Order: sequence, then C-alpha cells, then structure tokens
Amino acid sequence: MCGVTGFWDGRGGTRAQVDDRIAAMTTCIAHRGPDDAGAWWDGQGGPVLGFRRLAILDLSPAGHQPMASRSGRFTIVFNGEIYNYRDLRTALAADGWSFRGGSDTEVILAAAEHWGVEGLWARLWGMYAIALWDADTRRLHLVRDRFGKKPLYYGRCGGVLLFGSELKALRAHPAWDAPIDRDALTAYVRYGYVPGDRSIHVGITKVPPGAVVTFGAPDDVPRVDAYWSALDVAREGIAARPGAADPVQAAQELEALLGDAVSRRMIADVPLGAFLSGGIDSSLVTALMAQQASGRVRTFTVGFDAAGYDEAQAARAVADILGTDHTEFRVTHAQAREVIPRLPALYDEPFADSSQIPTFLVAQLARQHVTVALSGDGGDEVFGGYLRYQFLPATLARAAVFPGAVRRGAAAGMQAFAPATWDRAFAAASAVLPRRARQARPGEKLHKLATVLAASSADEAYLRTVSTWPMPERVVIDGRDPGATWDEARMAQAFPDTLDRLMALDTVTYLPDDILVKVDRATMGTSLEARAPLLDHRVYEWAWRQPQALKIADGEGKWLLRQVLGRHVPRQVFDRPKMGFAIPLGDWLRGPLRGWAEALLDPARLRAEGYLRPEVVTATWQAHLAGRGAHEARLWSVLMFEAWLEAWQ
Repeated sequence: MCGVTGFWDGRGGTRAQVDDRIAAMTTCIAHRGPDDAGAWWDGQGGPVLGFRRLAILDLSPAGHQPMASRSGRFTIVFNGEIYNYRDLRTALAADGWSFRGGSDTEVILAAAEHWGVEGLWARLWGMYAIALWDADTRRLHLVRDRFGKKPLYYGRCGGVLLFGSELKALRAHPAWDAPIDRDALTAYVRYGYVPGDRSIHVGITKVPPGAVVTFGAPDDVPRVDAYWSALDVAREGIAARPGAADPVQAAQELEALLGDAVSRRMIADVPLGAFLSGGIDSSLVTALMAQQASGRVRTFTVGFDAAGYDEAQAARAVADILGTDHTEFRVTHAQAREVIPRLPALYDEPFADSSQIPTFLVAQLARQHVTVALSGDGGDEVFGGYLRYQFLPATLARAAVFPGAVRRGAAAGMQAFAPATWDRAFAAASAVLPRRARQARPGEKLHKLATVLAASSADEAYLRTVSTWPMPERVVIDGRDPGATWDEARMAQAFPDTLDRLMALDTVTYLPDDILVKVDRATMGTSLEARAPLLDHRVYEWAWRQPQALKIADGEGKWLLRQVLGRHVPRQVFDRPKMGFAIPLGDWLRGPLRGWAEALLDPARLRAEGYLRPEVVTATWQAHLAGRGAHEARLWSVLMFEAWLEAWQ
C-alpha cells in the first residue's frame, strides 16, 4: 500500500522546480508510504510522477517506484495490491517474460507491454490506484479499482494537471487554486460525505471506481472509460438467478470462493492480522484466515465502556474459539477526543461518519503489531446485512394502506421521544420482546424508521434513510441540493425489486464514498494496509447470481454468511443484534465534547465564514442539548466541516 501523486505542466520548468514541487507533493502523503520515496520525469514535456512506498511485497530495492517497463515504454506509480499477480506472472513467464524482482508492480508493467493497455485492467484482481505513462502514445492513464477501495483525485489548476491519492498532495503544488464548491458542500451536508466523482473543491474530481481516465495533454478533456460496472454485474446476476437454490451447495461454493479470496489476501512479506469486531463479517474472515494460517492469527478490536456500543466481549469470544492471538483496546472518552484534531488532516475533505474514530483507533492498535490487516468490509452490501434491507421494503408495503396524514402522525409520535427514552423503554420490556425486536440502540433505529413512513416511493424512502440533513439547502448558504445522486427512473427500471435496488445503490454510493473512504484514510493514516476479502469482485459477481432468499431469511440478513460462519463458530456466539462500529456521540456532545463543539458552532464564527446558516445550526444544537430528537449526526457533519475549514484555510 502506498501513495501516488504527480502533475503535468505543459509549460515545462527547470529540473530544480520540478524536483521541489514533486518532493512537496510526495512528502504530504508520507504516511501512506514511510518506507521509500521516488520521483520520475522524462524532461520532454511529459508528466511528473511521485511515489511513497509502504513495502508489502518484495521489500528489496527491486520494488522501488516509479518503475519503468522492460522496454521503457511504460512508467508507473501504483498504490494497492494485485491479488492474482502470481497467476499473471506465471502466464507471462510461459510466454517468455523474465522478472528482476518479486513485486506485483513489475507484473503490471509486463502485462501492459504483453497484452496492451486496453485489455489490461480487467485482468487485474485487487485494489489499486494507478498512474501509468505511455511514452509511445504520450498518454497518461489514471486508473481506479472496481469498487473504489483506493482513492485517486485529479483536476486542473492554472493550466497544470494535478493528481494524487489525497487532496493534500494536490494542495502542495504552487498552481493549486480550487475554492470550496458550495454544491459539493450541500451534498456533503445531506450525506455526511462528498458523494460521487466530485470533491469539496471546484474543478477537482475523483477517478470513478472501475474506470480509466486518459489524458493526451494536461489541458485535454479527458476520456473516461469504464472497464467494470457494479451495476451491470448486478443486473446480469439477477437475470441469471435460478428460481431456487440448494442452500447447502451454495454455502459450500461461497466458502470455497471466500477461502480463495482470503488466501490471496494473506500473501505478504510483512506481519499480517485481522480486525475482529465479533460480528458476522469480520468473524468469518478471521475464521477462514485461521483455517489457512501456519500459526495463530493476530486479531484486534477496540471497545467502549458504554452500553449498546461495546463489541469487545463478542470479539473476545470469537477469538477464544478460533484460537487467535487477540489484542483488545478499551477506549476512554479522553483517548477518543485526542483523535478528533487529527481528522481534518486524515480525511482531507469534510467527512462525517463518526465511526471514523474507532476505525482509526483499531488501525493504530493493529499497526503496533502488523503491517497488513484483513477486514470484513463489504458483507452488508453484498449479502444483505443492513437493517434497512429488511425494514424499508416491509415498512413501505405495510404503510401504503394508510393515508399520508396517518403515516406522518405515526412518524411524529416516534420522534416525539428522544432515542435514549426509547432505549430505556425497550430495555425494560426486553424480557417479553421477541428476539427480532431486540436491537442495539432501538431508539436510533425507530427515529430512522420514522423518516421513511411518509415516503411516497422506495427511492424517496432510501434517500431519507441515508440523508443526514433532509433539506441541506436550508443549511448551506447559496448551495443547491443535489437530491439523489443517482438516476431514479433508470435505477427503478434496472432494479424493479426494492431490495435489489437498495443493495445496488449502497454498492455504488455509500460503500465507495463512505465505508471505503473511512477505512482507507484511517488505516493509511497509520501506515497500515487494509484488505477486504468480501469485496473480491468474484464474490460480488457470484452473490448477485444467488436468490434473495439466501441473503435475507428468517428475519435475518446475511443468512448465507451465517451458514458458512456456523461451520467454524457456534451460532450462539455471533447470533446477536447488529451493532455497527459506532460511538456514543450524542452523549459525548452533551458532555466531554461540549466545549469543543460550542466553539466551532459559535454563530458569530459561522456568520463570518459565510458557508452555513447560523440560525439553523444553533436551533439544532439547542434541540440536541435539550434532548429533543436525535441530532448528533447532523451536528457532527457541521462540526467536521468546521474543523476541516479551520485546519485547511
């Protein structure tokens, strides 16, 4: 895992200028690659490539980047891992290719020369952000992996094309001049992240997942080509679904496929471990690792001394059964608060998923012992794990028989009581509640349910569910609400079934823009590589060919994953309400974080900056302090923007 960056200035420059500029850009992302640094420029009007290396495969100088192909035609900087590089290497060797080292980077270059650039990307299995210069065609290719696990930004400032793994690298170039995009800010306020291909800055965008962006000159209008599409794969999978499936055979196929995905991600020349929360996904990944490892697997978890937020005990139980070398870290309020000042530098643009804090802490813990950690990311989106996949379609179907006024009244009744009040009520009645009704943080979930009761369609209900602020244009001054970031009519036609549509939408929105951003920045901020076997594209393609009944059954999501995990871990150990990787944010904002929050939310400060409406923010803050409703997510989005603004401007 590494960091890539560079620029292309058609006006050229002296060698000293080029060296200074690329050094400044690569230094900004040294945390992504503390082991080595490099830069390349042909001096003939081509781009300048910069690199920071976190050595994982072939720790020798033979893995140094930027790296040139054997003929010198291609030069690459590459962030990520290619999990089938050994297969490709074997095929290339059979055709006469020889290699000087053992890195996957060298295999990519040989593959480019042997098979050509156009057919290269679909051959690569893994996670990657690549900048590849073709000296013959004088073209620069910027490439991103299928799901968007690895980031890659680009844009023009002052006639100079800038690109890099993180925005801070682009900002380090003297040509940088990209103001805040108020429409992107409005989208951020709605979702808690900057969605899609845009960034928080005008004119700076992201390479889309599964795509290649090609430039023939720094001032070119780039060509964007998709080599893989999660939505196309999902549609094709649905069309190929059998009417029924044998669950035993399906579980066997899935275990074999996941076993191979895990095995490929265990290849490393450095110490390796796993994040273990005790949930379905991370427990299954750990179990498959333990099955294949030559020794005890290192596992890591963090816990909080707060009811409804602590998964440490469950993780410990799984670790004991699997025999892992387990490390647990109990997080205090003070330790969590110490992370907050680091968040703007880690995330580079406003990002408001508060689980960024425990994610960073568990990454920091793991990095003390290993350089690579496997995670369970992707299981919810691929195998139907989110609670909204169950309650949203069912709620819409049942609510449709009631008039809108009745639905809105029911929603208002649910939101009349604070989440903490509902939590206490459910706790008091837990002895008589059926198992399906026993949820972690039920008050929070009831408030989410209330937001969709008055929705007139599945798409509107989904948008309400994933929106932090439902009307963000009322929060951002001169900002335009983007609404849904997807084509609702097209999605409804392509995925007429509500469950299929929800899972597909999460895969191309929430997964790349929230989950994968959170994990990448948190892990790379500690120089740790994270690998996600459940997001092997072969697993994804296989899963979409399976009937829905294998994903959600008996009132449970991830049904098929549970069957596979049950072969390794007793069901009673993991059969518990889904908790998520959350923190008691609402309580912290009223308590130990109150002073910090009030300073950032000061109306005079907001008024002077001119981005957010002070009256809206202040009213929300006062309601939160008074316990009227669940407002912590909205406030956190404002706080993370303000903290980012303070840090970068």
